[in-house]
Amino acid sequence: MLLRLALAPALTLSLLAGAAQAAPLAPGTAAFDAFTYSGEDPTDAPLAPGQYANPILKGFYPDPSVTQVGDDYYLVNSTFAWFPGIPVFHSKDLVNWTQIGNAIDRPGQLDFKRLAMSRAVFAPAITEHAGVFYILNTCVDCGGNFLVTARDPKGPWSDPVWLPQIDGIDTSLFFDDDGRAWIVNNGPPQGASRYDGHRAIWIQEYDPKAGKMVGPRSVLVDGGVDPSTKPIWIEGPHIQKVDGRYYLTAAEGGTAEGHSQVVLRADTVTGPYAPYAGNPILTQRDLPRDRAHPITSAGHADLVQTGDGQWWATFLAVRPYGDDAYNTGRETFLLPVEWKDGWPVILPPRTAIPYAAARPNLPAGPAPRTPTSGAFTVRETFDGQALGLDWMTMRIPTGRWWELKDGSLVLKARLDRLGGFEQPSIWARRQQHLNASAETTVRFAPKGDGDRAGIVALQNDEFFYALTVAGGADGRPEVRLEKRAGPKDPVDGVVVARAPLDVAAGAPVRLRIEARGGLYDFAYATRDGAWTSLARDQDGTILSTKVAGGFVGTMLGLYARADER
Repeated sequence: MLLRLALAPALTLSLLAGAAQAAPLAPGTAAFDAFTYSGEDPTDAPLAPGQYANPILKGFYPDPSVTQVGDDYYLVNSTFAWFPGIPVFHSKDLVNWTQIGNAIDRPGQLDFKRLAMSRAVFAPAITEHAGVFYILNTCVDCGGNFLVTARDPKGPWSDPVWLPQIDGIDTSLFFDDDGRAWIVNNGPPQGASRYDGHRAIWIQEYDPKAGKMVGPRSVLVDGGVDPSTKPIWIEGPHIQKVDGRYYLTAAEGGTAEGHSQVVLRADTVTGPYAPYAGNPILTQRDLPRDRAHPITSAGHADLVQTGDGQWWATFLAVRPYGDDAYNTGRETFLLPVEWKDGWPVILPPRTAIPYAAARPNLPAGPAPRTPTSGAFTVRETFDGQALGLDWMTMRIPTGRWWELKDGSLVLKARLDRLGGFEQPSIWARRQQHLNASAETTVRFAPKGDGDRAGIVALQNDEFFYALTVAGGADGRPEVRLEKRAGPKDPVDGVVVARAPLDVAAGAPVRLRIEARGGLYDFAYATRDGAWTSLARDQDGTILSTKVAGGFVGTMLGLYARADER
């Protein structure tokens, strides 16, 4: 059952009346007076006392990396070509997570150019040493490997310190007991690649005072834990020291259904590393594909120890609604780690990831104001000084085309298009549930057929739906649904449905998108408050990773565009 925000008719009318009395629109702008997101999933059941719900971060929060400082825990995720990038979360109990900042939060730190949405910042790794926080990352096709630092994880974070000596991706920093620092990463193998997906894990010492790599580089893992099987995409490495020995954990098998987590062990940080005989220590590839409510593609784990000596793992996985089809992206999960004969194991073979599990033995932390797990509704009224930290735009703005004014988000309608690999006027938040709705009230006065402003569901430049108030053929505004289902479609998409609006240009219009797994519905309402369906049962699989490709999830956002200004 879809969780939907229930608004009484009188309240609906008052909201519209309030919007109508808002400040006049400046020419060429669109004003959004509110944004409401609601969602729930079939697996959102009441929790028993002492339990938590997986995933701990619903929606597009992939590649989690976690670190512990005293009684505090910090976690970061990949954001690729969305900006601000690399969200920083804080928790006291590993269950309740509050976003406290973004490591890439200002133009000038990085340049995403016109990269596809699944390029740019890959797999950040966070650690702390001697009061300094470090995030290592790779800007794919936009500079390579770098690190940023901060004394306070809320920020500000430094400009990037580039590491040109390191090729590949997935850099991670380890400080040994003697204070020496080492960086491990995924890179090309020594010599010629023996097969597609053949990669290696490398290590080299890093001098934090000089801000550069020192000493020789060497290979720790060539191919994977069993080279005879030609393992693919060994990546996401982390090193931890436990009881005097060094443990190297890494993902293996690619990020799709064959994904897994493996572990190796050595007596010295530079190896040699021997693999655990029971690898992988986490996977879902050995379970039936037709099981109910599956969680798949698990891997890319990072381990952390709590104050009571227990170990936990954050990792990514996905929740498909069909045959490997999911729109919510790769999400962050949490599970305990059990040590067996000196080796960490996250899950035994052929064991499904649970949607509910026993909480860590930690004092319960405060629940975040913006929920990240379970069923929830959030409403943004745009009456603050800035957008919430979880709102993002496509690529990095070079100018200021938005403002919060009189309780509205005001966007300048610019030339840049959703499908143009540009930097359009869009602010968006994640779709976090299989069943979800997003609703807004927009005021916009289109001048021509190419002008539009409204709400979008977007995977990337080539796969999206846009439900907008647009310029009609007779000069009056219309509500229009456009779909782009691949690079062969027009940049603005193909018109799926349209209807004239019986309101004056600039009058408030409510727009709603509802997701039901692989189906999406689109509706609108004018001053009478009654919803009118514009299109139902539209193909939502075009917003899935399986169809659209890449590594991101569906974003629900507010968008404005004009042909000329």
